[in-house]
Amino acid sequence: MEKINNYISTPGRGYAVKANYSNQIVEDYIDNPLIEALPPIFLRNQVEELLHMYPKYNEKECELDAPYRYHCIQRLFKYFQPLSKHFDIEQRVSRIIRQGYISRNPLMPEHASDMQKIYQMIKENDYSFDNSILSRTTASGFTIIGISGMGKTTSIDRVLSLYPQIVVHSEYNGQPLNQYQLVWLKLDCPYDGSVKGLCTSFFLEFDRLFGDNTYKKFAGGRNISVNTMMPRMAQLARNFNLGVLVIDEIQHLSLAKSGGSEKMLNFFVNLVNTIGVPVILIGTTHALSVLQSEFRQARRGSGQGDLVWERMKNDIQWELLIRGLWRYQWTKEYTPLTNELKDALYEESQGIVDIAIKLFAMAQMKAIATGKEIITPGLIKHVAKESLRLVKPMLDALKSNDIKQIAKYDDIKPIDIQGFYEEYYNQLNEKEIRKKSQAQSKQATEKFSIMESAVLKLIDLGIEAETAKTSVEKAMDNADNHDLNAIAREAVKIALQIEKSEGSQSRKSSSKRRIEYAESDLRLLQKEANKINISMYDMLKSKGYIKNPVEEFIMAR
Repeated sequence: MEKINNYISTPGRGYAVKANYSNQIVEDYIDNPLIEALPPIFLRNQVEELLHMYPKYNEKECELDAPYRYHCIQRLFKYFQPLSKHFDIEQRVSRIIRQGYISRNPLMPEHASDMQKIYQMIKENDYSFDNSILSRTTASGFTIIGISGMGKTTSIDRVLSLYPQIVVHSEYNGQPLNQYQLVWLKLDCPYDGSVKGLCTSFFLEFDRLFGDNTYKKFAGGRNISVNTMMPRMAQLARNFNLGVLVIDEIQHLSLAKSGGSEKMLNFFVNLVNTIGVPVILIGTTHALSVLQSEFRQARRGSGQGDLVWERMKNDIQWELLIRGLWRYQWTKEYTPLTNELKDALYEESQGIVDIAIKLFAMAQMKAIATGKEIITPGLIKHVAKESLRLVKPMLDALKSNDIKQIAKYDDIKPIDIQGFYEEYYNQLNEKEIRKKSQAQSKQATEKFSIMESAVLKLIDLGIEAETAKTSVEKAMDNADNHDLNAIAREAVKIALQIEKSEGSQSRKSSSKRRIEYAESDLRLLQKEANKINISMYDMLKSKGYIKNPVEEFIMAR
């Protein structure tokens, strides 16, 4: 394999990292190379830093022409604010990967024996694994069920990105250890619910990552059966030390015919309970029809529980999500977030994150298109009525709280599953959320206030308004902190350099041509102020260039 920077290129299109072993705090994880090669167990503040996605934003973009701003608005769809559900998922994934590796330690004597038994299962086409007893597994799995648009797939993708997908082992504590470690593998269930299609995707993904003709060797041929494929999938999972298998869109299995869904789900159970590979199933509420009876009974002892992801409530978590999102405005007039706006966005999206973000983006586009350049509750309601026609029946059902109406739409059917895993570890402290939200607003307000104050100081010193504004902006960009006096002193130096440069250019050209000012040039206001004997500050204020600080304070509240 060819090493590329810190990565190792596999024969396929996957990239791996060379195993770097770290000391473990949890006793169960010590002397296990598969666990020691993983990233550390993250604390909650580390998870927030690693998971969040805050797009780039520049206030100057608000002055661009409308088509450019429409492109900027697309960044909203990259926005990702970690909430309690995301911390929960990260902790679950962290636990199940490590717990699954405990019983599959390649240094244990049982490892070779288990591999031989799995090989025997393949020879006998024993997809139910009834004829061989492997060493006791420590794996567990869980299911994520929720309505569409809540970010289930995005969340699991963000969490999986915290782990390298492939780790290459060559030596451990001076002993040879030539093994691949496939930390995670994620597949989408075929839309037609075909079990054979899902098995095929499994082998093809191995081909993509490792480039070793896995599909041809294990699933090639017209007459290959699902019963033949399944034990071979188990063998690959064990051979490559698969940490966790993630199956998304599991609701598609409900379309499988002739008991295929039951066969596949039972296979997943055996992967967990017999082979020791954790399995995470993700789907909409429509998947409930395939996650019942024998399958649920078999997984009852998994230990991780099922994560139910219903629409958000209009509470402190919703406020954190929207307050972070609200910073990204490309209208020429900034609209402060009010309770009316927050509630309107909730009412029209019914707490579905995907709809809320798209609605906020469409409201901005509408405001720009109409030239009003401001976001109002009425605008949000108008855009929702105009642009969310396809999902309107579902949203109306949610608004009505009528169980009969909601039951018509499987993807938004409310769920009541008792006894699922307590979420105590990942509950966000409301005080911390409010503190973070207030700090973000305070920082933006203070920055604007310091800039405005510094500009006024320079104007009082006789520096032209445009030069003052430019100088203060440059000073703030170069400043380590936002100390008003320090920024003002630096801005004066910059302004003097600008005026000196402009004066030099003016002297050179004055003999050749007469200076003509544009109608909007602020220097004309300076001349007008001199004529009527008032200060430049009063002139700028009378023309609307300087806002009333009292009114600005009231609006900020």
